[in-house]
This record gives sequence, C-alpha cells and structure tokens, in this order.
Amino acid sequence: MDAIDRHILAELQIEGRLTVAELAERVRLSAAPCHRRLRELERTGAIKGYRAVVDPTVVGLGFEVLVSVTMDREDAATIIAFEAALAAVPAVQHAERLFGDPDYLLRVAAADLGGYAALRDETLSALPGVQRLTSTIVMKRVVDNRPLPLDLASGRGPRPARPRRSR
Repeated sequence: MDAIDRHILAELQIEGRLTVAELAERVRLSAAPCHRRLRELERTGAIKGYRAVVDPTVVGLGFEVLVSVTMDREDAATIIAFEAALAAVPAVQHAERLFGDPDYLLRVAAADLGGYAALRDETLSALPGVQRLTSTIVMKRVVDNRPLPLDLASGRGPRPARPRRSR
C-alpha cells in the first residue's frame, strides 16, 4: 500500500459517497487509475464495505450501555459458543475480547433503560460461560466514528483532522 492508496482510504473515511471522479480529483489521479486502485483496495479487504452512519437517537435507540463481561471459564469450546451466541444478538453493536479483566467489552444499543434491562436479564446473562455482567450507561459519545489515522501506519506523523462536510 502506497501513499496514494492511503490518501484514497483517508478521503473515503471522511466521505464514503464520493464518486470515482470526485475521489480521483482529491487524490490527483485520473479516473481510470483511481478506479483500479479503489477496486484493488476492495478486493484485498482494505475496504470492507460502505454503509450509512445512522444517528441512534433519531431512530429511537439512543440509550447506550457499555457491558463488561467476565467469563466463568475460558476454554476454547466456551469461547466459541459465547462468541457465536453474541454475534446473534442485534443490540450488540461492538464486542471486543480483551486481555485481563474483564474478558469482553460490549457496546449495546437500546431504546431505554427498560429495554436494556430486559436484554441483560433475558439474553446477555444467558449467554454461554457468562459469570458476571457489569453495565455502565454512556452519558455521551465524545469521540465517535473517527477515521483511522493512516499517517501513523506510514511512519509519518498525523495530519490535523479535516472537518466533515455536511450534505
């Protein structure tokens, strides 16, 4: 991956709906080579997909909880069963397995406290291997959906963030 590929990725992280012509102009390429590079970034998995960023409050899912999960055992079968069951819970927006305690950190979306309580009591607590759940209600997101700092991967220092354009 060279500097032009990183530039393409940086631009798409800011505005994923750019046309190939707009993207080519921003990265100072003609459309054909820009399109080839874009397809190659998609083919290799550097670009995993495109999606709209939905405001959870607007769609009635503004109650957000960070859930720390401590497992009662960590054998391979339990971990596989837990992760498979967790992947089937739509309210879990992010899940990370951690070194240390807790074993997992989840970001969960819900309509309100009652909705989260039902999810916790009926679904999360019943997942394979769960010993303890600790819930922390999110007051507000301070940093959200920040583009990856691709300059750090290239060994250069970070550039100042560009403000998002409103449409």
